[in-house]
Amino acid sequence: MPSFLEISSEKLNRIIGTPNAPAIIDVRTDDDFASDPRLVPGSIRRNYKDLGNWAGDIGGPAVIVCQGGLKLSHGVAAYLRQEGTPAEVLEGGFEAWIRSGGAAVPNEKLPQRNLQGRTVWVTRSRPKIDRIACPWLIRRFVDPSAVFLFVPTSEVSMVGDRFGATPFDIEQVFWSHRGEFCTFDVMIEEFGLTSEPLSRLATIVRGADTARPDLAPEVPGLLAASLGLSRMFNDDLEQLDAGMLLYDAFYRWCRDATDETHNWPSQKRA
Repeated sequence: MPSFLEISSEKLNRIIGTPNAPAIIDVRTDDDFASDPRLVPGSIRRNYKDLGNWAGDIGGPAVIVCQGGLKLSHGVAAYLRQEGTPAEVLEGGFEAWIRSGGAAVPNEKLPQRNLQGRTVWVTRSRPKIDRIACPWLIRRFVDPSAVFLFVPTSEVSMVGDRFGATPFDIEQVFWSHRGEFCTFDVMIEEFGLTSEPLSRLATIVRGADTARPDLAPEVPGLLAASLGLSRMFNDDLEQLDAGMLLYDAFYRWCRDATDETHNWPSQKRA
């Protein structure tokens, strides 16, 4: 049972992927991280020795992760609380997270971060489905502060080179369609995020993105909502903001509400 200063792996797993997830900060030593260079989804590594330099950058509640949930994470969390930032420790640390079956993102699959510590991605402008679904996945499970650049198709490669941005959902790049799978499928697999809810959502996204309404009954609904959003917004970033809420709703349905029905039976007269 975690103390009031700790959060269990089970509880954190329920929060990850939702809009109100806390900042997750990995403060493992270099040696501990080298022994298993994976990350709790959505977390960022920070050096506990430089705590005074980054403590004021958190901007909201935080969960601190070290190897075993002991001195490093409790010390960092206490320092953050002293600075006015609500902070908890992951009970049992990264070791307990892995034992509980929690997903872990391979560090080598993450693009290099910019000077502000954010990953930068670039893709074609006027997104519809995959190019909204992938940013949602990245911001909810990989890098909450990720930057997305939408540019003309012909400029994606050069913008990526000039601005250190990782291209996605275009031909002949790593993060793209593979066979019958769309980029969203590929990211779930490569980032080690496979779970029943995300796999269910991936099927819906794949059906909408590749004109396969037979894959799931929800495919036409996602397609309709996605095309509607694309007609509502001329600004791709505004459309992405609206699409984040759409995918939040689909994800929560996939995770929590697939067995729920809704009906309004009329009351029969006696």
